[in-house]
Amino acid sequence: MAVKPWILGLTGGIGSGKSAAAAHFARLGIHQVDADQSARRVVEPGQPALEQIVAELGSGILQADGQLDRAALRARIFAEPALRQWLEMLLHPLIRQDLRQRLAEADSPYAILVAPLLTESPALRQMVERILVVDAPKALQLTRTMQRDGVDEAQVRAILATQAQREERLRHADDVLCNDRDLGWLHSEVERLHRFYLQLRA
Repeated sequence: MAVKPWILGLTGGIGSGKSAAAAHFARLGIHQVDADQSARRVVEPGQPALEQIVAELGSGILQADGQLDRAALRARIFAEPALRQWLEMLLHPLIRQDLRQRLAEADSPYAILVAPLLTESPALRQMVERILVVDAPKALQLTRTMQRDGVDEAQVRAILATQAQREERLRHADDVLCNDRDLGWLHSEVERLHRFYLQLRA
């Protein structure tokens, strides 16, 4: 019988390089599941969750093509904390179910659950056996995100404020990848960790 892969949780703040690290693990043949993608899947047109969101917030929360208008939703939940709580209670169990199904399909020695809010969620932390935090100084996070998304500093700071503080994230880390150099450095660190993780399986 094949050995079931163990699950690595991969997280990091906005602009830390989490996605670049995840992409390199994928190039090394490691199966991964992204919580953000699961979050998008559970609110696709035709999904019961989207129907409940429309029933609660009205059809103005939809784009012309029937897709959820994420910018409009984001604006509403930043303004109304109670609405954010309601939405989390609706979506989080569905997201976890989707993640479990997709992780169960893994056939690599270990699999990766990529989740920006991993350290904030005890339920997500229970799904992984080890946590890798991709870390970067806050000034670098700000610069990278502003360049990548074309947004101003105030908006990036607002997003950073909703995510776990850097110290809190690092407190949960089994491994830390300090991504304060170039992409070549990031790739070499991912490869070093990959070799270590392959040994852990044994």
